[in-house]
Amino acid sequence: MPMPKGYKKETGYGSAKSLGGMSYHKIAETMNEKDFKMNHSTARNLFVNGLMKIAENISSIYGEKLDKKRLKEIAIDPRFQEVVSDYMRDIAYEKQAQNNNQ
Repeated sequence: MPMPKGYKKETGYGSAKSLGGMSYHKIAETMNEKDFKMNHSTARNLFVNGLMKIAENISSIYGEKLDKKRLKEIAIDPRFQEVVSDYMRDIAYEKQAQNNNQ
């Protein structure tokens, strides 16, 4: 859904690529090479839906029950995406450190 002309999101827009990953087009291309039919819009929707689930789980830890609209607002916020990305990198780093110590 295109944004209205002149619309500017206060927090900007995040993407998998801006977090050091692939662009939605590259994700779709890679999936198609592996015989999973996908376009860039589907790749983005799956990315956002996954982030919505993370946001929902985090909010429930704090006793909050957010509606889908609010969860999506959180999921597409590049600040939230960056925090999730950093957390995932920390986990990967910790696992690697544990494996090196064994």
